[in-house]
Amino acid sequence: MKRITSWPQAVLGIAFSWGALMGWAAERASMEAPALLLFTGSIFWVIGYDTIYAHQDKEDDALVGVRSTARLFGSHTKKALMVLYALALGFFAAAFATAAVPMPALAGLLAAGLHLFRQIKALDIDNPDQCLALFKSNTMVGLLIFLG
Repeated sequence: MKRITSWPQAVLGIAFSWGALMGWAAERASMEAPALLLFTGSIFWVIGYDTIYAHQDKEDDALVGVRSTARLFGSHTKKALMVLYALALGFFAAAFATAAVPMPALAGLLAAGLHLFRQIKALDIDNPDQCLALFKSNTMVGLLIFLG
C-alpha cells in the first residue's frame, strides 16, 4: 500500500479494527451503530499511533520511494494527531452512548484521552527511540478504555 497511497495507515486501521465488527456480530447476530462507531473510532486511533511509528522509518521510506502518513503530515504531525485522536475519542464516546454503556466507563475514555494528549505533547518526530516508546504506549490506551 505504501507504493500506492500516502495513507497505508488507514488500510492498517481497517484491518486492525475489523474485530470490532466481528465481535459485535458474533455476540449480537446483527450489525448496529455502536459497532460501526467503535470500528470507525478504532481506525482513526490506529492511523494516529501508526503515524507515530512510521516516523521511525520516514528517511528510509523517502529513499526507496514509499509513502506514509508520517511523510504526508511531516512537521504538521502533531496537529494531525490532535484531529485523528479527537475523532477516535469522539467515535468511541458515541459508541458508548449508543450502546448505553454505564457512565463510569467514560472515566476510562477520559483517561485514555489524557494519555493520548500526553503522547502528542511529548512527541519528537525526529527521535526514533521516542517514537517507538510512544507507539508502544498505546497498549495503555486500550487498557484504560477497557478498565473504564
